[in-house]
Amino acid sequence: MARTSGGQARLPLHQPQRGEPAGARAAPAPRTQRAPGKVLHDAVCNHLNLVEGDYFGLEFPDHKKMMVWLDLLKPVMKQIRRPKHVVVKFVVKFFPPDHAQLQEELTRYLFALQVKQDLAQGRLTCNDTSTALLISHIVQSEIGDFDETIDREHLAKNKYIPQQEALEDKIMEFHRNHMGQTPAESDFQLLEIARRLEMYGIRLHPAKDREGTKINLAVANTGILVFQGHTKINAFNWAKVRKLSFKRKRFLIKLRPDVNSSFQDTLEFLMASRDFCKSFWKICVEHHAFFRLFEEPKPKPKPVIFSRGSSFRFSGRTQKQVLDYVKEGGHKKVQFERKHSKIHSIRSLTAQPAEQHSEVPKQSSSFAFGDDSDATAVQSCQQGKELKASTEDTGQRRSPSLKKSPKEGRKVDGAVVSTVEEEEEPAKDRMQQNRPQSQQPSTGSLTGSPHLSELSINSQGGPSVANMSLSPNLSPDAKQSSPLISPLLNDPSCIRTDDEEEVKRKRFPTEKAYFVAKEVATTERTYLKDLEVITLWFQSAVSKEDCMPETLKNLIFSNFEPLHKFHTGFLKEIEQRLVLWEGRSNAHIKGDYQRIGDVMLKNIRSMKQLTVHLRKHDEILVELENGIKNLRKLETFCRDFELQKVCYLPLNTFLLRPLHRLMHYKQIMERFCKHYPPNHVDFRDSRAALAEISEMVAQLHGNMIKMENFQKLHELKKDLIGIDNLVIPGREFIRLGSLSKLSGKGLQQRMFFLFNDILLYTSRGLTASNQFKVHGHLPLYGMTIEESEEEWGVPHCLTLRGQHQSIIVAASTRAEMDKWTEDIQMAIDLAEKSSGPAPELLASSPPDNKSPDETPVDQESEDDLSASRTSLERQSPHRGNTTVHVCWHRNTSVSMIDFSIAVENQLSGNLLRKFKNSNGWQKLWVVFTNFCMFFYKSHQDNHPLASLPLLGYSLTIPSESENIHKDYVFKLHFKSHVYYFRAESEYTFERWMEVIRSATSSASRTRALSHKESHAY
Repeated sequence: MARTSGGQARLPLHQPQRGEPAGARAAPAPRTQRAPGKVLHDAVCNHLNLVEGDYFGLEFPDHKKMMVWLDLLKPVMKQIRRPKHVVVKFVVKFFPPDHAQLQEELTRYLFALQVKQDLAQGRLTCNDTSTALLISHIVQSEIGDFDETIDREHLAKNKYIPQQEALEDKIMEFHRNHMGQTPAESDFQLLEIARRLEMYGIRLHPAKDREGTKINLAVANTGILVFQGHTKINAFNWAKVRKLSFKRKRFLIKLRPDVNSSFQDTLEFLMASRDFCKSFWKICVEHHAFFRLFEEPKPKPKPVIFSRGSSFRFSGRTQKQVLDYVKEGGHKKVQFERKHSKIHSIRSLTAQPAEQHSEVPKQSSSFAFGDDSDATAVQSCQQGKELKASTEDTGQRRSPSLKKSPKEGRKVDGAVVSTVEEEEEPAKDRMQQNRPQSQQPSTGSLTGSPHLSELSINSQGGPSVANMSLSPNLSPDAKQSSPLISPLLNDPSCIRTDDEEEVKRKRFPTEKAYFVAKEVATTERTYLKDLEVITLWFQSAVSKEDCMPETLKNLIFSNFEPLHKFHTGFLKEIEQRLVLWEGRSNAHIKGDYQRIGDVMLKNIRSMKQLTVHLRKHDEILVELENGIKNLRKLETFCRDFELQKVCYLPLNTFLLRPLHRLMHYKQIMERFCKHYPPNHVDFRDSRAALAEISEMVAQLHGNMIKMENFQKLHELKKDLIGIDNLVIPGREFIRLGSLSKLSGKGLQQRMFFLFNDILLYTSRGLTASNQFKVHGHLPLYGMTIEESEEEWGVPHCLTLRGQHQSIIVAASTRAEMDKWTEDIQMAIDLAEKSSGPAPELLASSPPDNKSPDETPVDQESEDDLSASRTSLERQSPHRGNTTVHVCWHRNTSVSMIDFSIAVENQLSGNLLRKFKNSNGWQKLWVVFTNFCMFFYKSHQDNHPLASLPLLGYSLTIPSESENIHKDYVFKLHFKSHVYYFRAESEYTFERWMEVIRSATSSASRTRALSHKESHAY
């Protein structure tokens, strides 16, 4: 009866059309006169053993020769009046935003046939390069690996597009690079390329606007689109549409009110006839229901006397119901034969019983195009190899090779990734290394560099641990000098002799309370600089660019400017008190000023009036992220701002600083109260100040925890490619880190991301942005975890058994294995107790809400398509210096609890620094935050000169053999890198040891929780 996305049949035929796949034979027509369309649709799907048949529909010409969809609720005989003369087509009706949502190989095959037919009929228009690449994947699925003679014969007999001869050489050039790619993998790649084309899944409906201009209307998963010719000129997202209706030939779109929009409340389009208008209205209603609703809408009650308007409604399962059904496994797997394919030996994608439900080839769902055809072909070839490697990942587990030289680079997905040895590297060299045309590391010494720019560190896209001087391309043998060894920092004027330091130290008080008060001043300086990033630098940049809505501007700056003004005065008061305390002014009355509790109490009480602004910070963070998501100009602006030197942390991290600062005040007041005896003159004020700030922290703590998780998910999203909706309600980040995954090729390094509902595993992508490409995910519901060192002969080995898939991973150390085991088991328990977010939503792309004058991310223009830039790559020009990359290169992991502890353990102040083989000590202003030390020449500098990420470093005290012979010195070392730092007092030495230890040795969950309880808010 039916065509399968590429063929057609008349009612009620029983033989398939030539070239159709097995199962495309027509099903017998329903015998009952009043059988609704759903019976016929279900009969076709059952005949094809098609589980995800809801994406398809039956199409036929009505009595006016207009193509319409079969209504599933109305009787077939009332719709098809003369069935013997009508051709009914079984075609794709609903095109999802991401083909990875299609769980069944048969479904993807039918979608691929639809793409093939749309190409042949001229519906799917694209440039020659994309066309040739699409056809090359079709040819690969039909005849297998490249053979020039067979290719030419096949292309001569099969015309995929008109005037195909001009593209045959380019098609064969691309086909040559698909060696070893199975038909299923070719379908996957074909759909990956097609879904990014502007005309993918688009059916144009002629219309006119109010001015009489000829246009075309179309409907997609995101909303209603407006085309002029084949060029999209407008888009109305479902979220903006309040009502759809039609009156005779007029199609009406009623929009939700939007102060930032120039559109009228109701838009009107004129179509050829009432029937055309009603047909388009119906398909719009169905698209909205299928992609936006959770379940099928319930029928309206029939009116008693007369009805008004159309009674049409969507009938069938929504996309969410389809995904849930396939996820629950409520169907039986069946084999099918590809009539189009001449390949008889098809490699199974389910080599292991535990992976029988993993239908989608294990690879990123993002496909990057090269800048030209050659680059495109190379990229396609690399992805084909990745597919092959991934499918073999779970099979052939015989004697994996475990021996690896520590000097060897790790081979991941065909690329050698060298272990990073140098942690400190100037930004200029690092940026040069990250350019595609210059991948070789610079091996020249920087000691003689006369330029300050050699030392300036850029934030490079706002990493979680920003400005980390990491070069993924640096070989262990390519040693470089530290950027801190430079004419600027080695200037004799910057080096204070030991005698000078001793004399200076004797001038100042030595009691602990003074150094606690001094910590208030030093950290307040850094906090004020962080506020200036928003109130000065960001605001100045925003005022020069027309990219941010006025409401968002007012929300951000009206709440940050009062904070900046208040803390400017607060810092002056603290510094004035320290001057009196030190005896540098009014020495005869200094006894009355050797305290700071009164200053803290006064200002904390004044700070309570700012609570109204602090409560707005969660709204600011959410609205800014929504603005970045919806407005391309704002997205580009924020990305560029994060590249500025002054933005040394991710932009959204600065928005959380005011809440973090409240915790620091609380900790400082706790230290004062612990240090002072009850009869001390400063004890009463300090205790009162502690009570006041504790009350403020308790009120705002809940919001801060949610905001930290929200901010962390958005930062991780920038580091991942192949996942668009990582940030969904209810999802919580737990741990990220490097583990080795055992496959037939041995141990392969993978980056794992653990959330409260799912476990992702990725590899470092070969993109210019250095993002991590998602290879697969395991839902935590129903998962078990067990140690399996003896079974596989691999140290620190774990087996993770999911409901549909199992993987074997190995940690670098026993401690790392224990951390992962503890956190995964905790996450499994949470998943069992809660009905959290559904794992399949992970791969789905939510509707893009870009403003109508912007290009949606999921449907890129032809220029974007051929420019080798996915949407994520555009967001992140370089992500090679984040916490994720540090964990990758240092083979370690970090949990959300570690991040929370790091928020508490922030510190600023002067330190003397010495290298292993240097003689003098250099004085530097050091800021410790986000597991990283940032180095400045003085506290007045606006941006750091260099940085040192500390994850993986060891913190010790120098031994006698190291001949340091100074007090208050601590040592940081990682492999061959050794740094000595010297504090000014016992208190500051202990504080630096405390905060750095939190970054260099992450605690277990049990110890961390006890730590958090001791600092209950």
